[in-house]
Amino acid sequence: MGVLNVTPDSFSDGGKFASHSAALAQAQAMISAGADLIDIGGESTRPGALPVPSTEQIRRVIPAIEAIAGHTDILLSIDTTRADVADAACKAGAGLINDISAGRDDPKMFSLAAARQVPIILMHMQETPATMQQNPVYKDVVKEVSGFLIERREAAIAAGISRDQILFDPGIGFGKTDDHNLALLRNTQHMASLGSPLVIGASRKGFIGRITGESAPADRIFGNAAVVGWCVANGAAVLRVHDIEPMIQVVRMVSAIIGSG
Repeated sequence: MGVLNVTPDSFSDGGKFASHSAALAQAQAMISAGADLIDIGGESTRPGALPVPSTEQIRRVIPAIEAIAGHTDILLSIDTTRADVADAACKAGAGLINDISAGRDDPKMFSLAAARQVPIILMHMQETPATMQQNPVYKDVVKEVSGFLIERREAAIAAGISRDQILFDPGIGFGKTDDHNLALLRNTQHMASLGSPLVIGASRKGFIGRITGESAPADRIFGNAAVVGWCVANGAAVLRVHDIEPMIQVVRMVSAIIGSG
């Protein structure tokens, strides 16, 4: 899953792809590099980020989705917690909803996904992007994140979403310390066994920089590669990354070693 932020303030690439032409060019580059799907977001969810109104998210993402959908049939994902943004994105050509609030931010999200019959990614996050990194505390982060995802899956199913349309994301970096992130990654195999395809989005995140000593997000490619390789080997279904070409090589190599094709 290629990351395409059409925002002015995302932590890694804020502002680089805000124009429609730049977004389309980046999408085409990711597709050429081997991306299977592209996740498009109009609201930064970096630590400390404040909410962006739906109208502004729609203004940012819809032209990009329309432009990309008009040039390729690759699966497009809309990264939003708001049902009206997701609805507009689906009308424009998106076929997957990536909701970091797991349906908690907008009670209409589950009914929309059910009506649209599109898959949805449910992610765990403690607090909100504005506050999530202030003091995240867990007694057992793996148990609590797993329980949360299972509970949200049941809520989604109760709202009419088919079980096979639900994916899980443990929310690496969302209300977690470095130790929490590592514990979740260490238990990737467990998370992948919960009955829904597992999405991991750790690309370029701060804990990788702190461990590897790389302060610039774009320079964390080797740390990213280590995470991607580990997650593929332990059952993750989708890797959400910025650097498609090198990560495709990691996925192919690890897949060949474990014999999964």
